[in-house]
Amino acid sequence: MTDQWDYLKYLAEGYDRSKVLHDLMDSFGNDVWNFAYFLTHRSDLADDISQDVFLAAYNGLYAFRGHCSVKSWLLTITRNKALHYLQSAFLRKVTLTDKWSRGASSSAEQVVFDRFDNRSVWETVMQLPRKYREVLVLDYHYGLKQKEIATLLRVSEGTVKSRSHRAKKRMSDLLSREEV
Repeated sequence: MTDQWDYLKYLAEGYDRSKVLHDLMDSFGNDVWNFAYFLTHRSDLADDISQDVFLAAYNGLYAFRGHCSVKSWLLTITRNKALHYLQSAFLRKVTLTDKWSRGASSSAEQVVFDRFDNRSVWETVMQLPRKYREVLVLDYHYGLKQKEIATLLRVSEGTVKSRSHRAKKRMSDLLSREEV
């Protein structure tokens, strides 16, 4: 079975990358933005990170050789960019208020949660520490295999299994408390 993105590993200098970038953004733009939001909890950062991800993908398009899926490649870039943003000195020292975003329209966070079938489950996921949240989101929402998750997170498959197990246990505990 051939992946629709297999041709990317054969791109050579001189190929028009703008059409490919447009297709990548159409196919994976929501995944990239949502993952950036899950990592940062901020819609403004998710916007910036998404732009940076696709710029990096555009610049690195000729270097892509298909060692992982295109989705996994983009989510890896997303994670790296998000962690870089979260570790930057500017972000740690300056916190922008969200007063300007309050108004009649729905918040970006609300739009994200409305896209998921069960809002309370995803709100509970957002309460988990990042290392557990990442594994659950990459597995259940993005459908990545444990090996892909391990590569993306730069940890062993055993660590992915362990984090997944612990995340599910915490989710179960948190959701059972809500039911009471």
